Amino acid sequence: MSPLSKREYLQALRPRYRQAPKAVKGRLLDEACAVTGYHRKAVIRLLTRPLPPARRRRGPIRTYGDPVHTALRTIWMAAGHPWSVRLQALLPLWLPWAARRFGLAPAVQHRLRAISPRTIDRLLQPDRQRLRRRLYGRTKPGTLLKHQIPIKAERWDVTRPGSAEADLVAHCGDAADGEYAHSLNCTDIATGWVETRAVLGRSQRAVCEALDEIVTALPFALEALDADNDSAFLNHHLVGYCQTHRIAFTRSRPYKKDDNAHIEQKNWTHVRRLLGWDRYDTPAAVTAINDLYAHDLRLMMNLFQPSVRLRRKVRVGSRLTRVYEQAQTPLDRLLTQGGGDPGKVAALRRLRARLDPFALAEAIERKLACIYRLAHRRPGGTATRTDEAALQDLQRRFGLVLRLGGASARLKRQHRSVTSPVAR
Repeated sequence: MSPLSKREYLQALRPRYRQAPKAVKGRLLDEACAVTGYHRKAVIRLLTRPLPPARRRRGPIRTYGDPVHTALRTIWMAAGHPWSVRLQALLPLWLPWAARRFGLAPAVQHRLRAISPRTIDRLLQPDRQRLRRRLYGRTKPGTLLKHQIPIKAERWDVTRPGSAEADLVAHCGDAADGEYAHSLNCTDIATGWVETRAVLGRSQRAVCEALDEIVTALPFALEALDADNDSAFLNHHLVGYCQTHRIAFTRSRPYKKDDNAHIEQKNWTHVRRLLGWDRYDTPAAVTAINDLYAHDLRLMMNLFQPSVRLRRKVRVGSRLTRVYEQAQTPLDRLLTQGGGDPGKVAALRRLRARLDPFALAEAIERKLACIYRLAHRRPGGTATRTDEAALQDLQRRFGLVLRLGGASARLKRQHRSVTSPVAR
């Protein structure tokens, strides 16, 4: 019996106890002691004296109500579900536009500016459980010039922009045959600035041209480039390009993805999380993807999306603790570190001042919807004549209907009385 139930029972018993004669009071006390489990003297005090006020339920007082939770979830979804530390850092940039768009009260804005990452994690925990995906790659090792390009395996120790990692992300769907699109992803180590371009196929010349577009779009000079052992990177075209533009070109160790940890993370946040694992193998799809990469997505991720940088690792016994710097957008980090092109940086600052991040997010969703319609979702392989003959034989022997379609055959029993080892 809960304390509340006991309290309600004694309140209902009190009038009867007060009006009852002495002999009846004894029986009522026996009943109350048996029901509540209290001592007899305790029951007498509770029935004769005023009941104490009900205690307030223990626990923290709810500081962030439904309006704060709703506004936080709306901003989180429009920003692309960032991590709580990054979400806290982007709130000052997004709140003025959110207040205009959704009419947020000053009290709600004040609480959103004071919210902590731990509280953000707690409020958004139910929504985060739906974001689970897998990763895979289609990298082809390159042997050309492999021994002429130095290996870089140590940790990056840079404080100025200009040192970057690059990688290719395949958009082949569930089959790697034929020619399909790839995303050339490039991220700066010091600032977290990311530029991406799509190419159709894996030709060395196309990858080199896409890299040249990325170098032109960067608001700082590219001084060092590190890539994996993909043949799209280890070739004369890219080596010659780097030598001409005085870019130090290095490669990671074969089959060691941790050597390119920065770009592997950006492959998910900037490419795979948006385009998924569908197949894109047409020039129209590549054009649409490049339109997204070069305009709306570039501005969203570099001007309005904060990122964190690892400052140091602290080991205490067997426990390893990572200490991160304060979350900043790539543009803010570029302004703090310096080293960027003054004209490009000033233009980007003016552009951010007049851009609405919510309108930018809506434009990204519209373009993604157009890109999804260009995906080539082809069915599985077609059956050969040998396969069809084998299916007909099984049909005659076991009374089954077998049809080839998609990744697996569909079985349908014609006669329920037939028990077949093949069906089992």
